[in-house]
Amino acid sequence: MKAGPSQEEVRQHNLGALLRHVHFEGPTSRAVLAAELGLNRSTILGLVGDLAAAGLVREELPQETGRAGRPSLVVSPEPARAHVLAVDVGVERLSAALVGLGGVFLDRREHPWSDGQPQDPAEVAALLAGAAREMLARTPDGSTCVGVAAAVRGLVRHPDGLVGLAPNTGWKGVDLAGALTDRLRPGVPVLVANEANLGALAEHRRGTGRGSRNLVYLHGETGIGAGVIAAGELLRGERGYAGEVGHLTVNPHQGRPCGCGARGCLEAEAGERALLEAAGRDGRSTGAGAVRAVVAAADLGDVTARAALHRVGDWLGIGIASLANLLDPELVVLGGTLRDVFLGSAAQVRSRINTNALAAVREGLRLRVSELGDDAVLIGAAELAFSELLARPLETLAELAEPAGRVDAGR
Repeated sequence: MKAGPSQEEVRQHNLGALLRHVHFEGPTSRAVLAAELGLNRSTILGLVGDLAAAGLVREELPQETGRAGRPSLVVSPEPARAHVLAVDVGVERLSAALVGLGGVFLDRREHPWSDGQPQDPAEVAALLAGAAREMLARTPDGSTCVGVAAAVRGLVRHPDGLVGLAPNTGWKGVDLAGALTDRLRPGVPVLVANEANLGALAEHRRGTGRGSRNLVYLHGETGIGAGVIAAGELLRGERGYAGEVGHLTVNPHQGRPCGCGARGCLEAEAGERALLEAAGRDGRSTGAGAVRAVVAAADLGDVTARAALHRVGDWLGIGIASLANLLDPELVVLGGTLRDVFLGSAAQVRSRINTNALAAVREGLRLRVSELGDDAVLIGAAELAFSELLARPLETLAELAEPAGRVDAGR
């Protein structure tokens, strides 16, 4: 007979559950924690005491409740005690942020790419090391970096984070995690993941997808990617490549050529390049600003811009209908440039879904734009970097107390 979990294993599990709750939900009373976690108040008292002694949470009086009697103390995360380094290697810029426990942005840096996109992983690592050095110099004594996570546009293998292919950067078989580790020498986990997966994680935990157990997050920039939350968990696939919906064929016979070598892919028909060309703006500026300019022009009555949005909206709706038929989500969240495209073409998108999705599937299906906006991917990277601390709070801090467990960023 297999033995059940030990008392210490149960305690570690409960410490993680309590810390996760206040990390995502914010200040919470002991009574609510007991009810939410299914634990008695004396157990909650002990768990809070352990986490408070480690500096991860604090207890304080709540804001004025208007009720008579002594108010109950609330448990809050302590952002200054533990932080992560979150990185978004975007098409237009490198974004880096120090994010404290509870999801609080403590500091951030932005570096636009001079030629429009990054070319060399070593360049990314060097720039990040410089940004990390500046931000870490401002952290208070006793603050610990508990993880590093970077978002990349492309195929990222799980669990080692190898960037198999990132078309927008020209990367193939790049060990970005290794390059970052060499530069930062942190002694903490350095994780790399696909940007749409991290956007899905962010919207599920902190955005418009909170409370939804089955959602699809669609992220648009130069290409289109998807992150899928199924039964409350991120869907990765066998090697981590699930969600490459930009290469879902929607127009095989008369479709536009795609960078992957196929024809009529979703991102070829509904992506940035398709929109700009249809609006007569190819050859001009590109990126999020160019997409938003087309949407703004359509709002002002520009017939060509409006027709371009209608065309792209048709193909986007067909793609979403196919995903709905396949995955049966309750929610589809549109982020990146697709957020703007959807706001300008919602009628076309919904019309195609009504035509192409099964009636049983589209019943109750909700379409929403990203609540977290341009920070969705960066927030998702932060949540990935916090995962080890939230699973094993005291053990993780103890391991990082060793000299090797401090971000150096010295090279």
